[in-house]
Amino acid sequence: MGKKIKKEVEPPPKDVFDPLTIESKKAATVVLMLNSPEEEILAKACEAIYKFALKGEENKATLLELGAVEPLTKLLTHEDKIVRRNATMIFGILASNNDVKKLLRELDVMSSVIAQLSPEEEVVIHEFASLCLANMSVEYTGKVQIFEHGGLEPLIRLLSSPDPDVKKNSIECIYNLVQDFQCRTTLQELNAIPPMLELLKSEYPIIQLLALKTLNIITNDKESRTMLRENQGLDQLIKIIDTKELNDLHIEALAVIANCLEDMETMTLIQQTGGLKKLLAFAENSTIPDIQKNAAKAITKAAYDAENRKLFHELEVEKCLVTLLGSESDGTKIAASQAISAMSENSSSKDFFNTQGIPQLVQLLRSDNEEVREASALALANLTTCNPVNANAAAEADGIDPLINILSSKRDGAIANAATVLTNMAMQEPLRASIQGRDIMHALLGPLRSDNPVVQSKAALTVAATACDVEARTENLKHVSERAQGWISPRKQIMSFAFIDRAIDILEEINLSVRRKNKFSEAAYNKLLNNNLSLKYSQTGCLLSNNIISDGFYDYGRIKPGTKLLPLKELCFQEPSDQRAVLLINSKASDNSPPPSMDDKSSDVGYGRSISSSSSLRRGSREKTNTGFGSPTEERTEPASGRNTVASKSSLLPYDLEIICHSYFLLCRGKKEEEKLKEEEEVLAAPKLTGESSDKEWFSPPDPEFCIYVYEVTKSILPITNVKEQIEVLAKYVAEKMGGKIAKDKLPDFSWELHISELKVQLKSNVIPIGYIKKGIFYHRALLFKALADKIGLGCSLVRGEYGRAWNEVKLVNESRKGLTGGLPLPEIYIVDLMFHPGALLKLQSREADFYRFL
Repeated sequence: MGKKIKKEVEPPPKDVFDPLTIESKKAATVVLMLNSPEEEILAKACEAIYKFALKGEENKATLLELGAVEPLTKLLTHEDKIVRRNATMIFGILASNNDVKKLLRELDVMSSVIAQLSPEEEVVIHEFASLCLANMSVEYTGKVQIFEHGGLEPLIRLLSSPDPDVKKNSIECIYNLVQDFQCRTTLQELNAIPPMLELLKSEYPIIQLLALKTLNIITNDKESRTMLRENQGLDQLIKIIDTKELNDLHIEALAVIANCLEDMETMTLIQQTGGLKKLLAFAENSTIPDIQKNAAKAITKAAYDAENRKLFHELEVEKCLVTLLGSESDGTKIAASQAISAMSENSSSKDFFNTQGIPQLVQLLRSDNEEVREASALALANLTTCNPVNANAAAEADGIDPLINILSSKRDGAIANAATVLTNMAMQEPLRASIQGRDIMHALLGPLRSDNPVVQSKAALTVAATACDVEARTENLKHVSERAQGWISPRKQIMSFAFIDRAIDILEEINLSVRRKNKFSEAAYNKLLNNNLSLKYSQTGCLLSNNIISDGFYDYGRIKPGTKLLPLKELCFQEPSDQRAVLLINSKASDNSPPPSMDDKSSDVGYGRSISSSSSLRRGSREKTNTGFGSPTEERTEPASGRNTVASKSSLLPYDLEIICHSYFLLCRGKKEEEKLKEEEEVLAAPKLTGESSDKEWFSPPDPEFCIYVYEVTKSILPITNVKEQIEVLAKYVAEKMGGKIAKDKLPDFSWELHISELKVQLKSNVIPIGYIKKGIFYHRALLFKALADKIGLGCSLVRGEYGRAWNEVKLVNESRKGLTGGLPLPEIYIVDLMFHPGALLKLQSREADFYRFL
């Protein structure tokens, strides 16, 4: 054998760098390596950074400060699969940091991350790319970028991935995305329901839960509910709530079912398969509050459909809801109350809750939780609407006091609901009287000032309901008046007017606002004005036939909206001026301040001063000449005819004022003594300023002439059976008392202005009782006609026109025209002439135009 010769090793080329193994313990050094052109170094650097970032949030922040994010974004599209995979893994971890997310949005790397979801990529890339998107989708801007770069479609595809982490990340990202409506619409087009339903069969609870949460959102849309039903999704949901081992999914499953029950087709399907009965039993028997709450919510959503309500009633859902009202959970109580509200649209259900439900709801009105109070008030509002029996049941359960208390709640919904219930109650006379005796007007002042138009409208309706029908409240008002006896006096009764004025002022302010004005505030305002006809006529220029003029009414003239109408007492103490005379209606005789003789020009007849004359109604009647309408010297008695009962309504007004006065007293009772004294001083300030002594009570100026008018028309016109003849005779009577018939061409020569000026000087006041006027034109005569007509129950309205015009309108039946049904005569409206042809009637077509044509 030959001798072996040792082979010489060739030296390395001089232009090649010898391999170098670097071991670094500094993150900054590894970050610098991300700019290396060598794939192996990039891969190892990325791997080291991944492990570093995985250790905690502080390390993620450190990498951000070292500038690692920007070079890493370039590696997402690297040609080497290992480098690309490691970079993707890093972003899956880093994207949970808010500052990193913000930088990634600015760098616009979303398309690069979404590209990693392609089917060609390996599962681990899918896992971390979907994790990155799930983290980025938490914020709105991230959602937008994912959607705009087409990320929804690959995410839906990955729901069928064999890897559970990929499924979890993908469904979590989709859940975040579908919070936006546009994403939900696209989701339907991509047929995402079937793969989501498959996730319900997963062995991982977190995947099942995220799938249910996503289904809960997307099934708010009808198209998604249809797709779920067509893919047998309901069977899976019912199976979940029927399986005790899946109790951690029951709450979310019920939420999805609640959405699906809004469709009649779904409701019918569940009912036919027995699922609906299972659902109700499940809700009633469960001890988990959230499950009970979601079951009640499911019933609520479904009950908005009439057919669904019918099915629920057949399954006795009412018993289930009453049981849920007794839950210890406030959330369940709220949901059950809302379900009762929805079910109350069914008349049979409404009847059921009369004895089982309403007492429990009234009890909830006293809850410390305002949301519970709001929900229970809503249920009662719906149950009592158009249902007097339920309104009585709520009152019998002692519901009035807690409802009034809720009017001071901080929640607008609670206030509106409570006001609705009170309005429904007030539709019945006994309940209305009970409500009036509980300081309701004061409680409504706050809601009337609310910036919420719904609250205002509901409060205004309550005012309208409780302030109407004075006659029906007489007995209760008398009772309150008796209880307040010893406190209420004519002096303090001034406070009651102030209290009414507060409510009127608030409603007027609302009605003057274009934004806050509504039909309810107008209705309430008109109701209150019906108790202050002087203000109503000054503001609206119209009194209807049912607005009965009572003693103390005065016509100040037209006032602008928002202008305060001075009280009669203050007007009486004003010195005579060139302003329009205030016309007063008063048929009450006063022994305390007897009227002067019209012939006694030397007497001091000022209303606020001592009066020397001792003339009386009886003396005035003896001096009056006989006009042919009955002897004025005969004893005056109240007319016995039942036709005059309408005029008696005005006598009930003081009782109405008594209860409001009592309410005002209760309001002030809790204040300090010095505050009460200050208020009384302010109330009494006006009389002292006008020179009235504090120990004298003020009386409205008497009008003996008007007393005679009332007596004469009562005795002579009231017995006439023909209404048209009554109108004609009364018109002639009024014209005679106001200067007689006036020819049109002689109207400028009718010196009524001088006559009125003389009366002002004689009476030392701008306030003139109507009976004193012997030369009157349109608005004097029209007021006298209305006042006398109201005294004898003859229906007519009073309308104010322009330029001192005013007229009366009456309704008469035209026997020549028969109604289209029942052959009933049709009434027509006529204007009464009191000037040129007293007693003549003109058929009304266009109010202003007809009147001036009539003139």
